[in-house]
Amino acid sequence: MDDEPLSDWAERRDAKIGRLRAVPLVTGDGPKASHLNPDVPRAIQRWNGYAWEPHGTAATLAEAQRLVYPRVEERPPVAASTPQPLRTGRGRHRKPRPGE
Repeated sequence: MDDEPLSDWAERRDAKIGRLRAVPLVTGDGPKASHLNPDVPRAIQRWNGYAWEPHGTAATLAEAQRLVYPRVEERPPVAASTPQPLRTGRGRHRKPRPGE
């Protein structure tokens, strides 16, 4: 079995430092999936490389999503190029035209 070098593993682990997650603040052993209770407050946790640590709170799922997944500024639309007409192909996937 091939083991990966420790430096590769450490690099992957370090790339995740600072990642945020939202955890619903629900009592009991009930389901904790975020989509089931969208109006329940969330605890925002941050990965420090070894454990999840408290980072903040959010009142609802929508607010938690704005914190965890900040919107990237929209880029200006790219000018659409003029569509090029399709050329006739000679591949095996094409049916021959009548008379060819």
